[in-house]
Amino acid sequence: MERIDEPAAGEYDEYFEGYVARARGSDVFALLGRQAGALRGLEVVVGEDRAGYRYGPGKWSIREVVGHCSDAERVFAYRALSFARGATAPLPGFDEKEFTRASGHDGLALAELVEEFEIVRSATLHLLRHLPADAWSRAGVANGKPITVRALAFIMAGHVEHHLAGLRARYGVAV
Repeated sequence: MERIDEPAAGEYDEYFEGYVARARGSDVFALLGRQAGALRGLEVVVGEDRAGYRYGPGKWSIREVVGHCSDAERVFAYRALSFARGATAPLPGFDEKEFTRASGHDGLALAELVEEFEIVRSATLHLLRHLPADAWSRAGVANGKPITVRALAFIMAGHVEHHLAGLRARYGVAV
């Protein structure tokens, strides 16, 4: 599949509008492909000594932001796979704060977390590129809300754009 249409309102819960908006107007496959590269040099730019930096009390470290991107990608990709394959059982939500608390990401090297994200993103791209055309409009229920496979692709891209913007604005990282 070379390009997919943007999701329409109603294909996802309004909670995700900010993420979808960040990916609108783009070739979602190209954007997903560029994002892994955007994180590639992060360990050089930030350095391991600054990877634990938090911009405020109770905020995630740079390591935790990168690890969270991988965790969320896995959840969103599983949802896309499930619905693309015709699953009808509702899927649970996930609490990103609990996932991050239990992740151990701050105990890992930033370079490993960046590599993990690249691998996860590569798997996501392989999944999405091999979906049949009719799979994109298939929908299911996740976290009690209906969502399409197409919307999930845009949400994944927009979610990472959101965190890249946060790394620039709140952490002073040039990504």
